[in-house]
Amino acid sequence: MTVELDILGIGNAIVDVLSKEDESFIAAHSLTKGGMTLIDHERAHFLHTNMTAPTAVSGGSCANTVACAASLGGNVAYIGKVGDDELGTVFMDDIRSTGVEFRSVPAVDGPGTARSLIVVTPDGERTMNTYLGACVGLSPVDVDEELVSRAKVVFFEGYLWDSPSAFDAVRQAMSIAHAAGRSVAVALSDSECVGRHLAAFRETVANADILFANEAELTALTGMTTFEDALRAISGHKGVVVATRSEKGSVIARGDDQYEIPAEPVAQVVDSTGAGDAYAAGFLYGHTQGHDLPTCGRLGSVVASEVLSHLGSRPLVSLVELCAPILR
Repeated sequence: MTVELDILGIGNAIVDVLSKEDESFIAAHSLTKGGMTLIDHERAHFLHTNMTAPTAVSGGSCANTVACAASLGGNVAYIGKVGDDELGTVFMDDIRSTGVEFRSVPAVDGPGTARSLIVVTPDGERTMNTYLGACVGLSPVDVDEELVSRAKVVFFEGYLWDSPSAFDAVRQAMSIAHAAGRSVAVALSDSECVGRHLAAFRETVANADILFANEAELTALTGMTTFEDALRAISGHKGVVVATRSEKGSVIARGDDQYEIPAEPVAQVVDSTGAGDAYAAGFLYGHTQGHDLPTCGRLGSVVASEVLSHLGSRPLVSLVELCAPILR
């Protein structure tokens, strides 16, 4: 008997290489603080060798989401492309250890496994420099139709739009999902990425059932200058819009209904890496379990707060126990 999946994530399979650095590191290496910059292999090697005591874990925006969803007890799977190399093995072993089903076959030829060099400064801000490597090879061939067809929600990260073949894979998976009566969720991921592929984002967002975006991403998508105007501009979206606002919490909108969800208190923000990914995990888990939108938002806030409290984008405690008061 085929077991139904709660969430299938499709994204850039990336190994996160994290390091705590002071502000002088940002200046010395001309990094764009708080942003995500695409770099080549040589630049990735240079930054890696200059980091202070870096640690490596499986990452990538969507992979972070499915790992958190698995920690909540969700039945989840992931599709992404890695190389047949040491970092590819790190990614596969690490994501499977979280309880995520991962069937993708490593690429023997071509670029190596993608890596994101993440510098975390004392204020908790993360600055990412990403070498996409094998990620750019994700294509419709890698879309597992059986996995797509049995997932309640198929979730895509916006960074996929940077690769033409990956965007083709997005279109194919969306078509399969909707034909099977499944829902599609899209996270915009990065405002600069939205700007690079605005027409393509608007095309796919129009067909998404759930949209995740922060303030900068939402204004980039709509062309508005304020969050309020951007939210009004997208109010005609056919599905659910989830807009995250850091310490201001989040706003969830569906048609004329709108819910404001407060941010969960965090004693100290250590690292903002993956907070949005974690929020999406909590929300999507709640959604697939049949909870109402405010409850889904509260779950998102709680999971995000846990990730904000330590270095790295994966939970360090049981999310089942952490969220139990909400789910009772």
